[in-house]
Amino acid sequence: MIFRKKKSVNINQYKTKQEFNIGMLIFILILLYLIVTLVTYATSKRISTYEVRKGSIVKDNSYTGLILRQEKVAYAEAEGYISYFRNENSKVKAGSNIYAISSEMLDTEASAEAEDLSLGEDVQKNLSLKTQNFNENFDPQKFSSVYTLKGDLTEILRDASNQSKMAHLDLLAAQNHSGVHVYQSASDGVLVQTIDGYEGLTEETLKPSDFDRTSYGTVRLEDQAQLHTGDAVYKLVTSEEWCVYIELDENQVKELSDISFIKTRIDKDNEALWAEFSILRQDGHYFGKLVFDHSMIRYAKDRFLNIELILEQESGLKIPKSSVIEKEFYVVPVEYMTSNENGTMQGFLIKEEGEAVFHTEEIYHITEDGEVYLNPGDFEQNTTFVKPGTSETCQLKEKKSLKGVYSINKGYTVFKQVTILCENEDYYIIDEGVDYSLSNYDHIVLDGSMVEASEVVFQ
Repeated sequence: MIFRKKKSVNINQYKTKQEFNIGMLIFILILLYLIVTLVTYATSKRISTYEVRKGSIVKDNSYTGLILRQEKVAYAEAEGYISYFRNENSKVKAGSNIYAISSEMLDTEASAEAEDLSLGEDVQKNLSLKTQNFNENFDPQKFSSVYTLKGDLTEILRDASNQSKMAHLDLLAAQNHSGVHVYQSASDGVLVQTIDGYEGLTEETLKPSDFDRTSYGTVRLEDQAQLHTGDAVYKLVTSEEWCVYIELDENQVKELSDISFIKTRIDKDNEALWAEFSILRQDGHYFGKLVFDHSMIRYAKDRFLNIELILEQESGLKIPKSSVIEKEFYVVPVEYMTSNENGTMQGFLIKEEGEAVFHTEEIYHITEDGEVYLNPGDFEQNTTFVKPGTSETCQLKEKKSLKGVYSINKGYTVFKQVTILCENEDYYIIDEGVDYSLSNYDHIVLDGSMVEASEVVFQ
């Protein structure tokens, strides 16, 4: 028997192929995209934009003003109880009944209540006008005007309710009622029933301590009050002209020295008034003097007023200061401007190889003196311009600066010149409707120093 040896078989392990993981590839690509995006965002310029809108800037200074006017105080000639024929802030004539003194308190209020009081057409009209004026001028930052309105409306209603009381007093005076002594006004004027001790103050005696309101006080002369001989009974303001004095330092004197008339705003009722202005110097102190020749009756009861001097007020397009830059331009005389053959485009004749060739060019500004501003980036220095219809030429050499901003209405930066009218700490007011400038609702770069001309900007 023959035995055959079995052949041994080598069993080798083969590495299996790994399958392609598409999910991992997508994850890596997204991760790389996020990294590139973050790096790009961190290193790129962040350009903020601003929408141009109409606005105004008021440059003013606020002061506490001291009022001086022609005033006369009347004093009681007898003892007793006083009854006024007229309400405060009423205009009275010389010789008219102004108050009565009686040995006993007169029951004028009861007589007034007995009457059928109703708001007449004039009273309703006055109430409506006061309320309408308040609504049109109300400023939430000046809430004190609400109390002024309250006082005005109360005064109108008091006037209406006092008509019967006055009629009763007139009747007693006409009947020569015993125990009632009637006194007349010594002159024409406006009746005031508030005494403050400043009635004798004059411009010549004015001093800084007069503006100190910490110790200032008033005495209100009430109807039906008991008086003694020699007590103050009323005050008459006898002139329509009144003066407001303000304290000034040397810098303010320098700023206001050339002003003879100035616009003011009274905080009490937000009223704007023009005044004649002058500067006084007394004992080393400076005072501004504002002279008004109307509206005295509105402030006849006041001694101090918060007043604003409006030094500058302009309206136009309002833009931030940070957006304004200066840029240099070539200037050529406006006489070198011309049109193409069909008159549809404006441009210039530029000399090329001895020939005058028409080119349309972007114009950035034309001055009143006849200078046209052109972008230096569009020309080489010494480019020769030909004057239309002549052989005269000029070369680009002179450069001048323009103030302007970068408009981004087209998706890229375009320089627009601006004409500045006035400014405050943060904004300019620029002229509206100027050629080659901005319009309302244009979009500009907030920081003009961050971009160059023709740079693409995504809003």
